[in-house]
Amino acid sequence: MQDRRRFVTSMLNAAVALPVMNSRAFRHLEHATRIAGKRPATAVATDEDYWGMIRRSFDLDDTVINLNNGGCSPAPTHVLDQMIRDIRFSNELPVEHMWGVLEPRIESVRLDLAREFACDPEEMAITRNASESNENVIFGIDLEPGDEIISTTQNYPRMVNAWMQRQRRNKIVFKQIKLPTPPPSDDEVVAAFEAAITPRTKMIEVMHVSFMTGFIAPVRKIVNMARRHNVEVLVDGAHAFAHFPFTRDELECDYYGTSLHKWCMAPIGTGFLYVRKEKIPHIWGMYSDSPDEDANIRKYEEIGTHPAANHNAISVALAFHRSIGAERKYARLVYLRDRWAKRLLAASDRVHMFTPMEPMRGGAIGVVGINGLDMGKLGGWLHDRHHIVTTPMVTPEFAGLRVTPSVYTSLDEIDYFGDRMMEAIRGGVS
Repeated sequence: MQDRRRFVTSMLNAAVALPVMNSRAFRHLEHATRIAGKRPATAVATDEDYWGMIRRSFDLDDTVINLNNGGCSPAPTHVLDQMIRDIRFSNELPVEHMWGVLEPRIESVRLDLAREFACDPEEMAITRNASESNENVIFGIDLEPGDEIISTTQNYPRMVNAWMQRQRRNKIVFKQIKLPTPPPSDDEVVAAFEAAITPRTKMIEVMHVSFMTGFIAPVRKIVNMARRHNVEVLVDGAHAFAHFPFTRDELECDYYGTSLHKWCMAPIGTGFLYVRKEKIPHIWGMYSDSPDEDANIRKYEEIGTHPAANHNAISVALAFHRSIGAERKYARLVYLRDRWAKRLLAASDRVHMFTPMEPMRGGAIGVVGINGLDMGKLGGWLHDRHHIVTTPMVTPEFAGLRVTPSVYTSLDEIDYFGDRMMEAIRGGVS
């Protein structure tokens, strides 16, 4: 594999051919890469000089500490610059510049994403978000009355609503299993899904990373089990792609939908849908397509007129992601989570984590509960009094606070958040 220093250097040498990257962005990436050198990811995770250079690649509102990057991440400045440049170019003569010049470049983006996910480009559709990706499958699969779908009580509400609509319209059976929070082991998760399978089960939908708890599901084990029962698996990867290292072959799922404006840091309104090639003819497009597109992955992109600028900037975001490296990114995100979480856990036995802390069972997303504190009020107090953005998770199963830093988050910000949480634990919020 080409090392990251040569990767960034090669991009710098090609700068004339790649106006999508401005000189300031190149300088930050090159400097950061030199700082990292050949050290392992865990060593670079604690190097504030390196991550300080990464932070300089973003234009941020420094009056607020954003710890809700799991909802939507800012894009690096040069990614945004690329998109704005293409929007302006499109607007000069849309029918020529947008349709004729920029839109065909989606094929380069397709190749880029397929290379990162390690799949055939003809299995990669460019979408606007994970919801659109997953709903292409949910509404596109042929189901008969009585056919069964299995997901969990913690699956994303929009996906749950989509299945429930099919239940109302097509009289299917939609089952939601309840998992412990956090699950004690991967094997227990697999067993819970398997126990719900019957001869009428057609598909399992599982979140790769739980948006509620940050739990990383054992997707490959679930897929292997499901195959034995001739059951397909749709993976909602909204919080997983570019969050930690993995490829399609490590999952073996039939369908995978994700958003790219979270951990890949592409422009808002970008995502992808992977469909295993032999499955494409059997999943209808959510919008109309012609019969000659039945086996073409591009049928899932037929959404009418849309900007080319957003999806073309995905390649710039991927270049930024690769310049850091998935291993470095994951190591840093876990380091930031552990810095605040372990401090709070050590401070009081009232504190408990709903997120597994073991390697590759959790990542950047940390969900904490504090006995005796109202999580909704805590989130409001952090936001209104201390300008810290978090996400209260108040559900029928548990109440916690979701905290998601990013690669640009500084230790000062994490420690300030930790200080305020310690204040809340000691004295409450008002």
